[in-house]
Amino acid sequence: MTTAIVGGASAGLGAAIADQLAATGHDLLLWSRSETRLAPVAATLRQRHGVTVHTVAADAADPAAAATVAARAEDVFDQVDVCVLNSGGPPPATADQTDPDSWRTALQLLTVTPIDLATRLLPGMRQRGFGRLIAVLSSGVREPLPNLTYSNSGRAALAAWLKTLGRQVAADGVTVNGVIPGRIDTDRVAQLDAAAAQRSGTDVGSVRAASIATIPTGRYGRPEEFAAVVGFLASPAASYVTASLLSCDGGMMRSLT
Repeated sequence: MTTAIVGGASAGLGAAIADQLAATGHDLLLWSRSETRLAPVAATLRQRHGVTVHTVAADAADPAAAATVAARAEDVFDQVDVCVLNSGGPPPATADQTDPDSWRTALQLLTVTPIDLATRLLPGMRQRGFGRLIAVLSSGVREPLPNLTYSNSGRAALAAWLKTLGRQVAADGVTVNGVIPGRIDTDRVAQLDAAAAQRSGTDVGSVRAASIATIPTGRYGRPEEFAAVVGFLASPAASYVTASLLSCDGGMMRSLT
């Protein structure tokens, strides 16, 4: 039985990824800030897929989070095969309205904690000759988003680390990739749409319609569509895909890289 750790698993993309990995036979360790919110997700996955699901509460903005999650993984698994690096995003901010404390929190959340957790798991993966590190990023990595300065910057730093690490550990059978979502229909995107509506003095429906107009497929993506991309990267079939940033965006992003 293969094993996987999934962050931010209480809702949204994290919960969809957990469901995808459970469906393909992975035993799971799910983590997020709230044990209360994780419990029903874990119960559903056990019932639906017949896999073992463990949980642990940790806040990715806390410097101790990676150690907490890694210690729990050591307690419940003999080895970790897949680690999905995922967390919620920091609050919106324009580039001229940031402050040092918010920078520290955002970088801990989006950069330091995921790197710390992956670094703790890497030795075992390299020793066994198999591992999958997959980070959930943001379209702001390729095309910086207005008012999301902390997210653009923290996730871009993580993406640079992924690219660097992927080349370093490729010969050890460990792949390292990032997946970039476009407008996926999650609570986080709904919150961003609501904030945009408030800033512009319009309604959420108008904001959503304007976003959809920029997406060639003509709709927001579904969480399970994004999770399927992560599921592929977690599989043995993706053994020749590494140090890559893959988009799941309905054709929204115009950049070539």
